[in-house]
Amino acid sequence: FPHLMLRAKAVKYKKGEARTRDKILTSTDTVGKLAGIPIVVNVVNASNKNSTMRNVLEKTLGVSARAHVPEYHSKTYRKAHSSNSAVTETQAKPGENTNGKVALFATCSGNYNEPNVAKDMVAVLEHNGIPVTLAEKEQCCGMPKLELGDLEAVEQSKNVNIPALAKLVDEGWDLISPVPSCTLMFKQELPLMFPEDADVRKVADAFFDPFEYLAQRNKEGLLNTDFKGSMGKVSYHVACHQRVQNIGPKTRDVLGLIPGIEIDTIERCSGHDGTYGVKAETFDLAVKIGRPVANRVKKNEPAHSTSDCPIAGHHIGNMIGDGASPTHPMSLLRLAYGLGE
Repeated sequence: FPHLMLRAKAVKYKKGEARTRDKILTSTDTVGKLAGIPIVVNVVNASNKNSTMRNVLEKTLGVSARAHVPEYHSKTYRKAHSSNSAVTETQAKPGENTNGKVALFATCSGNYNEPNVAKDMVAVLEHNGIPVTLAEKEQCCGMPKLELGDLEAVEQSKNVNIPALAKLVDEGWDLISPVPSCTLMFKQELPLMFPEDADVRKVADAFFDPFEYLAQRNKEGLLNTDFKGSMGKVSYHVACHQRVQNIGPKTRDVLGLIPGIEIDTIERCSGHDGTYGVKAETFDLAVKIGRPVANRVKKNEPAHSTSDCPIAGHHIGNMIGDGASPTHPMSLLRLAYGLGE
């Protein structure tokens, strides 16, 4: 059914019926680069927290004044770490299905909006003796444009990303990304769109959800489980785009290794659904869908609220309305390892 709807969106886009607002919201690379310009980034972030400016944005662009919008960073993850190659030339011990060295596809979110998540992911991998490198070239994975129905833009991104990632696979690197939607794009959507492309298939076979990767390492006795701290109660929202990967509850399994942790797993849509949760005309529906998740988190009174999907986590936090920000599961793992900045 989701793919039936995507085909309908593709027809709508081809007819020229997509709104300018939607084209802008799904141009994550362009928006991130412009919003992240030094000085401009301060204006953008301040405006996004100002009620008057948000009301203007709602009236002019149709972005709900009540929705959470991401913060932008001028010091993106790629700017800070693009010169970093692997920490060591010696990879960790290979497993049955893992090579013991990882190439990170940072994603738009991990690059422009949540560089701390990518940073924590690298810290956790390196703490396990796994060398990490950054993909040499990277554009948006294409998921936002796919959901808009802009298939030409998806192919353009594919033509940049796949050769760079296929080269890394040939060099023996495993692939991960910090956002389930991006992982799903490479593991499932691109192979469905380009079934005859051998490099697309090669990349798909080498791509892991980050906690799928850690769970596999643990299964083979290769994961460091020497945790220094406990998390207490954790409300864990399972992202929809992770569930449809059919890998099982790997995030819950890995977090469950932390001593004294109490995990309440919530397998229900947050309601955000890409741009659905920020549009003025659909924001109330997004809240209606996600309210049961927010109510359960609020009732649980956890020490930490978390989701594999950063935007879902922030949407849930926005519905709770207590000003608290979610902590990404990988950041929880870094805390449990006792790793400093």
